[in-house]
Amino acid sequence: MKKNRSCSLLFFMSLLVIIFVTFSMISVEARNKNHNKKKLHKPHKKSSNNGHTRGSPSPHPAPAPAPAPAPLPHYVPPPTRMSTFDVMCFGAKGNGISDDSKALLAAWQGACKVAGATVKIPAKLKFLIMPINLQGPCLPGLSLQIDGTLLAPPEASSWPKSSLFQWINFKWMQNFTIKGSGTVDGQGSNWWTTSEPYDIQAIRFYSSNYVTVQDIRIINSPLCHLKFDSSRGIKVNNITISSPENSPNTDGIHLQNTHDAVIQHSDIGTGDDCVSIQTGCANVHVHHINCGPGHGISLGGLGKDKSVACVSNIIVEDITMRNTLYGARIKTWQGGIGIVKNVSFSRIQVYDVKYPITIDQYYCDKQICKNQTGTVVISGVKFDQISGTYAVQPVHLACSNSIPCTDVDLTDIQLRPSLKYGGSQQALCWNSYGKSQGPLLPSSIDYCLRNGGGSIKRIARSHDSVCY
Repeated sequence: MKKNRSCSLLFFMSLLVIIFVTFSMISVEARNKNHNKKKLHKPHKKSSNNGHTRGSPSPHPAPAPAPAPAPLPHYVPPPTRMSTFDVMCFGAKGNGISDDSKALLAAWQGACKVAGATVKIPAKLKFLIMPINLQGPCLPGLSLQIDGTLLAPPEASSWPKSSLFQWINFKWMQNFTIKGSGTVDGQGSNWWTTSEPYDIQAIRFYSSNYVTVQDIRIINSPLCHLKFDSSRGIKVNNITISSPENSPNTDGIHLQNTHDAVIQHSDIGTGDDCVSIQTGCANVHVHHINCGPGHGISLGGLGKDKSVACVSNIIVEDITMRNTLYGARIKTWQGGIGIVKNVSFSRIQVYDVKYPITIDQYYCDKQICKNQTGTVVISGVKFDQISGTYAVQPVHLACSNSIPCTDVDLTDIQLRPSLKYGGSQQALCWNSYGKSQGPLLPSSIDYCLRNGGGSIKRIARSHDSVCY
């Protein structure tokens, strides 16, 4: 087998180096002994006359010559430090049935101590991995190369009760990369039909900085596919995330308390949000994403149970959405505290999206929710160059009764009813202030926003102190 060959070769090469070094040391020691032996038995030369009787000892014998220096030992370079840690060399079976968790953990612990090391998941094999923590701090430049398939436990009952929050959990990582041509399969179908509440992420990063996830495929998570929590300097590039439409609450990428993130050039289709941006996020750039099916790209829900929500400086652009429930959306719970500000949605193409443009400050996951006066303030939101077809309503801006949305811009909106599903021509705008600028289609968008709102802006700015 290739696995046995490669791992045995690594062991054999290391053994050869050890034998060669040992042999060299023995040879050098033997030469040194022979040299010293010759010195002990070497006869003295007869002294010259120098006025003394021939053969009589000189009163001042000449000093013995200095011994010749011992020959330098042959230089043997130290063995190269292993930088690729293949899980097969740590006991993994790769048959999709045996538990390979210990092998992955052992490879991780070895690679963590080597700068620039790689943990390798080889291609064409499947590895069953139980819920696992892979944590740092590690030496910089560590990579996880996934070319094969990682499988989560398929039965919900086989998960440890203490691990119901994440499957593969990365903690305290710095300068770390996940890459490869392989697949991470959450095997979540049994979770989607269970009546018990659950909250499981397939891949979760906690308190990790300068992390890159690229090229891999993540599918069928029990809940969220890829989550970043309390992290900074995140880059997601060229990945594919998918789960069926009947997989409830399966967000594609979920950001919480995360700053300075870029999500780009990826295909995401799940049962919930393609990208979900939650409280504590700032300086997030989402671009060149194919989204659908799912619920679109959302900020929120924010402010649940009267909590503080702070989101700022979000750019979402160059997006294609197909058959999603929403397009560009901000959703907040009544009673929340905090502010959402400086958000831009632009160059978004929609195809049969039910609600392409949405602000909903009455978000509720039940049939009836209690009305409350508190709200997460929304200020400075731009919707620009959004075009395509919608299936229900082109614009839905439902802002709080207590504090309206301010500085909302609608520019160059070109939305037509779906040929397949139809849709109302009437935009809904409630208690929202800002400006609209043509071309605008349908024409009802032109009358959507109120002018003014200077005093309301001052109230909105007062909520900044809660967050910043």
